[in-house]
This record gives sequence, structure tokens and C-alpha cells, in this order.
Amino acid sequence: MNELARRAVVALIGAPIALGIIWLGGAPLATLAGALSGVAAWEYYRIAREGGTTPMSVVGIVLSALIPIAVHAQHLGVFAVPLVVWILVPLFVLALSIWLRGVGGKPLGAAATTIFGALYTGGTLSYVYALRYFGYAVGDAAGALVVIMPVVLTWASDTGAYFTGRLVGGPKLIPSVSPAKTISGAVGAVVATVAACAAFVHYLLKPQAQLAFSPTGLIVFAVCISVTAQIGDLTESLLKREAGVKDSGTLFPGHGGVLDRLDSLFFVLPVTYALYYALLLPAPGA
Repeated sequence: MNELARRAVVALIGAPIALGIIWLGGAPLATLAGALSGVAAWEYYRIAREGGTTPMSVVGIVLSALIPIAVHAQHLGVFAVPLVVWILVPLFVLALSIWLRGVGGKPLGAAATTIFGALYTGGTLSYVYALRYFGYAVGDAAGALVVIMPVVLTWASDTGAYFTGRLVGGPKLIPSVSPAKTISGAVGAVVATVAACAAFVHYLLKPQAQLAFSPTGLIVFAVCISVTAQIGDLTESLLKREAGVKDSGTLFPGHGGVLDRLDSLFFVLPVTYALYYALLLPAPGA
């Protein structure tokens, strides 16, 4: 089976499962987010070790996986994580690093890499749960759609960049980070995202969720999502290039690891959450 066929099989199996879990929300969604966060953290720490740092991988993986679970628990009202806890966790990780590594073991670098890895993966991916229960989204259909939209737009941005870059070519965007990406591809990504956003809002979000954007808001939202997605992609490319690795993992045949598949979404999800509050409007009677 060639790579394209493997990618298609994984997508055909994985997409319906992911959509079903997004629709269900609650514990299934938090569990999926926690599991993906933990695997992504493991991949990140592997890349970090290849790059010469020594994170406390087990601590970081546990922290990463627990963040979406904590968000779910807070949503249910089981408990709320006070601000002091979020402040104390990095201090605890630093203290643990000093205790385990000693001064000669570069504990500050280990603690910083550990904390960043947990926030980069679990901290950002927990926003999939926050989006599912976004304040303006009433009902399962609306909640699912406000999660699915940034995923679709990220895919549109990536697809637009790929085909425009292949067809038009031209100057490279940032060759030192990602030699294959072109300026024309970046522009094509933005155009494709705006078009996909307009279609998604018109055919799905407005009639099914009674939510929409103003014309200007739609363009601003789509452009921000595309730019953010490209930054997320370039960030992971930089991490891998610095460590000298090609793929973050092999969990998804033909697709690489969790970081390879979700690198853009790690950035897009929290940005989407903020933009929804700034730009999304109720559209009753749509």
C-alpha cells in the first residue's frame, strides 16, 4: 500500500470517529483530548532530547494529559483549579528538576522544556473542549460545528498552500525553516481559508447553529486562522529541523505523529476561542 493510500485509509477511519466524539462532547471528548495531548507531549519530549535537552518526560506527559481532564472537571463543577495551582505547578516542576538533576544536570532547562511541552500540547488542545461548550453555541449541533469549523479551515489553509505552491511556485517563504513552503503558497492558503469559511458559515454554521460573522468579521477571522495555522506548522518544522528529525512519530501511518497532524491546531484552537468572542454573532431565525 503506497503512502497516499495509507493516508486515505487513516483519514476514512479516523474522521468519523473524531466527529462522533466531538458530537458526544463531555467525558469522551476530554478523554480523547487528554490521550492525544499525552502522546503529543511524548513526541515533543523525544524531539527535545534529540535536540540536546533533557526534559522530565513522565512529569510533562502526565501534566499534558491532565489539563483537558481538569477543564472537563471544571466544566462539570466537580472542582475549579485556582490560579495559585497554575502558579505553583511550574515552581513544583522546577524544584523537582533541581532535586532530581542537581545543578550540574541543567535543571532550569529541563524544567522549562517540561513545562513548555505540557502547555504546548495539553494546554492548547484543551481548547477543543472549551470550544465544544462555547457560550453562544446552544445544543449539540452548534457545539460540534464551532469545533469542526477551525479544523476544516486549518485543512483548507494547508490544502490551499500545497496546491498553490505546487502550481505557482516562486520565492520561498522561510527556507531556513521549511524549504518547501513558498510565498505564493502562503497567499493561496489565506484565499482558500476565506472561501472555505464563507461556505461553512453560509451552509452550516448559520442555518444549523444560528451563528454568523459580519462580512468584515468573516474575512478577519479566516485570515487570522490561516496565518495562525501556518505559524503553527512552521513552529513544528523549526523544532524538528533543530533536532534533526523528519517526523514527530509514527502513530498515523502515512501522516506521521500527533504533532505532525495537529501542529497547526495547537495554535489555531486557542486563537479561534478568542476570535469567536470578538467576532461571532448570533443569527436568530437563520
